[in-house]
Amino acid sequence: MDPVIIVGAGPVGLTLALALARQEVPCVLLDEGPGKDEPRPARTVVLQEDTTALMERLTGVPLADAGFHWAGWRSMRRRQVMREITFDDSEPAPLHIAQHVLTGALRAALAREPLVKVAVNSRLDTIEQETSGVTAHTRGPKGTWWRGSFLVGCDGPRSTVRKLQDIRFPGRTAVERHAVAALRTELPWPDQALLHRTPPWRMSGPSAGEITARPLPDGVWRVDWLLPPGKDLVTPEMLVTRVRETLTGWSGGTTPPYELLDTGVHTIHHRLARRWRAGRVFLAGDAAHLLGTLGTQGLDEGLRDADNLAWKLALAWHHGPHEALLDSYQTERRTAVAARLRAADQVLPLLRGGGGLRSYVPGSARGSDALLTDGHLGRGPLGAPGTYADSPLAPPRLEGEVPVDTPPGAPVTDVRVTAEDGSFVRLRDRLGRGALLVVLVAPGTGVWERKHWVSAGIMPRLAAAVTALPRHAELLVAESYPGAAAHTVLLIRPDGHLVTALGGVRPADLYAAAEAALGGPAKAAAEAGTGAR
Repeated sequence: MDPVIIVGAGPVGLTLALALARQEVPCVLLDEGPGKDEPRPARTVVLQEDTTALMERLTGVPLADAGFHWAGWRSMRRRQVMREITFDDSEPAPLHIAQHVLTGALRAALAREPLVKVAVNSRLDTIEQETSGVTAHTRGPKGTWWRGSFLVGCDGPRSTVRKLQDIRFPGRTAVERHAVAALRTELPWPDQALLHRTPPWRMSGPSAGEITARPLPDGVWRVDWLLPPGKDLVTPEMLVTRVRETLTGWSGGTTPPYELLDTGVHTIHHRLARRWRAGRVFLAGDAAHLLGTLGTQGLDEGLRDADNLAWKLALAWHHGPHEALLDSYQTERRTAVAARLRAADQVLPLLRGGGGLRSYVPGSARGSDALLTDGHLGRGPLGAPGTYADSPLAPPRLEGEVPVDTPPGAPVTDVRVTAEDGSFVRLRDRLGRGALLVVLVAPGTGVWERKHWVSAGIMPRLAAAVTALPRHAELLVAESYPGAAAHTVLLIRPDGHLVTALGGVRPADLYAAAEAALGGPAKAAAEAGTGAR
């Protein structure tokens, strides 16, 4: 079968290529550039816990060594500390990393992957679709025709794929603008990220009164200044003055030594493609959506697009297209991103419109700081990973379903599990292989060798039920899971979202849930499950 064609070699395209290759799907990655990324210290990304785990699983690199996990978060208004958070195991810190470092790790992993062909200096100009596949043409030193089973446009905001498929991309332009600098210096709160609203000193030039400082390795900080609406020119002189004034204000009147490494202007748009699928052509990442106001991170959502789409394309590539499964990519991901855009659009006028929330609710300064903190730290409606509770892949109501702390459709909690070979691994380490995961919660198994309990109690019946599922599934055992009673059975999708939790071994319910998660109609899934008793 023909490979999957991926257009665009940014973080999302590189991630999708790796994720497909790990599921034994060959890919052609069309890179418009020369195959490497220019170092830009001021161009950084913040990854939440789930996307950090995805990147480490695909690259095999402990990214904490290349990026920086903040020790804490501080929110200030004028001279007052409004909120201070210390990160620990109960609240893991986001990872702050230069984008070129992240893409470098992804490219290095791809270079070791025989199933991925990277075509550099290849710019797409034509797409032709038939029922059996996709043909794409690229310009370059030698014009080339490429044949693929599917094509995914990960080619950014000005996506050629989106334009060739005549997909509208409505939204708003320049929702926010930030002046950005990367500099090496010492600040009074080492290793802590800072959001400072309405600083007490007067800044020269246009100012909207909000500064963000986020640490990177080797004493480097990325500092962002929110600019007021308009098109005021940000000159190098203005930026240097802004750096000096800010460092002096934070350091009590004395400008500390600093080294200015990089500068830029970051303009944020809000847009959402009308369709994310056109036959065998899909959109992902910035080609499908743009967001990023109020501290939210658009790359996180792009990486979740790749994770969601990879296992569905892999299943279609290996077993033949399943329209309901492929359609679910747009339904799930577009709904999740639309919810975040809607939340940002609702909050933005309250936080940026003149007096902020105080104009509407007296004494609400703390509320506005909490909302901004949610955006920066990946929490709440502004920043938390989306759930797929209303997914077309959700199973019908099952008789044996029981509640756990993770709602159906939400990302599962990472816990230690025992694999089929008896080794102890993290649950997230078993994701992304194209297989469903079945996790039995069995207290006490963590202190006994697997050979003592693998053939005892309910294990043989559960193992038989897992073997009978419509697609390959891996059986794991956990000592505990948040909110789960003993003998709870969790069914988890390859991208780490919970399908259902069942009270005990229920082969019919397990089969029905698995069939639905793989794109089977709910009614057919239920009937298939009944026949599996």
